Amino acid sequence: MSRMIEVVRHFRLEGNIDRIEAFGGGHINDTYRVFNGAADSPDYLLQRVNDRVFPDVAGLMENIALVTDHLRGRIARAPFPANQQTTLFVVPTKDGARFYRDQEGKYWRMFHFLSDLHVYDFITTTRQAYEGAKSYGYFLRFLDDFPAGRLTEVIPGFHDLARRLRAFQLAANAPTSGREPRCRTEVSLVSELAERLLVIDRLHKSGEIRQRVTHNDTKFNNVLLTPDDRGKCVIDLDTVMPGVVHFDFGDAVRSGIGTAGEDEADLSLVTVDLEKFRAFSAGYLEVTRDVLSATELRYLGLSGAYMTFIMGVRFLTDFLSGDVYYKISSPDHNLLRARNQLRLTQEFLARLPDLDGIIRSS
Repeated sequence: MSRMIEVVRHFRLEGNIDRIEAFGGGHINDTYRVFNGAADSPDYLLQRVNDRVFPDVAGLMENIALVTDHLRGRIARAPFPANQQTTLFVVPTKDGARFYRDQEGKYWRMFHFLSDLHVYDFITTTRQAYEGAKSYGYFLRFLDDFPAGRLTEVIPGFHDLARRLRAFQLAANAPTSGREPRCRTEVSLVSELAERLLVIDRLHKSGEIRQRVTHNDTKFNNVLLTPDDRGKCVIDLDTVMPGVVHFDFGDAVRSGIGTAGEDEADLSLVTVDLEKFRAFSAGYLEVTRDVLSATELRYLGLSGAYMTFIMGVRFLTDFLSGDVYYKISSPDHNLLRARNQLRLTQEFLARLPDLDGIIRSS
């Protein structure tokens, strides 16, 4: 831990260091909580940025600084209850930089630790869905006037379905030995569903859907809630980039409204919880409807299928390629995930009239 203390000393801290402990269960960055020895000073969150996933650390941190500064200004000017939201605070180094690079070439950053807030890995109540959705909605609303073109695209083509399909086709045409026969049904299903889902990709690229600042990783555990389960703060801003509203709304319902996790092998358990979707849509649209265009709203119901399909394609591509990207716990783990996400895609599509009706009435 002496190494952590040495890293921490490069940042502008209030108070003094009491202890440092590993924090959270993230899979990309190493995270630590820095406990302050001074009662009137904040604790801090120290992270080592994974520069293999995010090679442009300077661009990533510039994005976070620009977005959080803008959010703070908008929150300060907002009426109640919007002004009860908060955002991350980047702690600079003693040299005024947004990150520190140590002698081993590793990148470190620091935020204020947000005490008395918590996350849920899964939505268990409609109240949680509604409140988490409001925070994601405020995130989009407060960044409505921020020029998305100022941000660095830290992962180019992250939610570009056409690009993901090209990678899939390459893998399907030259699969790792012996794998293609085990997934012929799934390969055919991707081809069957692709044309219907490419509509959002085409509307984005044609400019018919407005490019905005989007979070791009809106899992439910990326929004902090208060002890009484009110949405408070959107976190994990590493993938903040230019995008469309359908990326954020779609990924949120993909990961939060499905009735089973993406590792569930029993596909009979994989469907859509319409009541949670109703609650999430109500919360999100309560604070965003007046800033979304008619075209954005028209395709919002399709966005869950769009984002779920992208994940299914990515899992199947990785399976065909020999499991080179995602961590697996069994030889067919990526194939299982692909089947799960493709089934959920079908469930979203089957219920699209209901989803569209909920969005119109929210």
